Amino acid sequence: MGKRAVLLGIVFLLAGCGFRTTPATVPEYAKKTRLIVLMPVDDKANDKTAARMLREKMLQELYYKGYPKIPLDLIDAQLLKLDQGNNNAGKGKITAQAVGDLLRVDAVMYCTLSKSSTSLHFLYAPTSISAVCELRSAGTGEILWQASNGVEERNFGYSRYDAQRKAVQVYEAAIQKVVNRFMETLPDGPDLS
Repeated sequence: MGKRAVLLGIVFLLAGCGFRTTPATVPEYAKKTRLIVLMPVDDKANDKTAARMLREKMLQELYYKGYPKIPLDLIDAQLLKLDQGNNNAGKGKITAQAVGDLLRVDAVMYCTLSKSSTSLHFLYAPTSISAVCELRSAGTGEILWQASNGVEERNFGYSRYDAQRKAVQVYEAAIQKVVNRFMETLPDGPDLS
C-alpha cells in the first residue's frame, strides 16, 4: 500500500508539471472584452513626442493583438465633449465608467509615460523610456490588467555628436520595445481567438 501511495503521488506531481495552453494569469475578462478605448497618455516625463509615439504604437499593437482599432481622433473628439460638460475639466483622469457610457466600449486603457530621457556624456548617451499601463472595466472601473515596463538603450560613439546621433536613432525603437513588453502580458483579443 505504501508503494502505491508513493507511485500515485509521483504521477500526480508529474501531471501537474505539464505545459498549460494559456497562462494562469489570463483572467476571464479576456473573453468579454472586445472594444478598448486608448486614452491620451499621462505625460509625467514632459515629452510630448514620446507620449504621442507611445499612444500610436499601443493602438497599432492592440489591433495586432486582436482588438478592433478605435481611431484616436474619434476618441479625442468625444473626450473633449465629455470634458467640456464636466466642472472638473482638466483636473484628473476621466473615469472608465464615464468613458464607457460615452463611447459604449468594454474597457479603457490608461498609460502613463514615467520617464523619457537621454543623458549626454562625452562618448556615451543612454536613452531611458519607462511607462505604466492599466486596463479598466468600462462597466465597473475595476483594474483588469496592468503592467509597467522600461528600457535603457546604451549608445556609444566616437565623439559626443556621434553618441547623440545614435541616441536619436534608438529613441523610437526604445518606445517600441516598451510597447512590445506590454503586449507580451496582455491577453489576445477576440479577433485572434
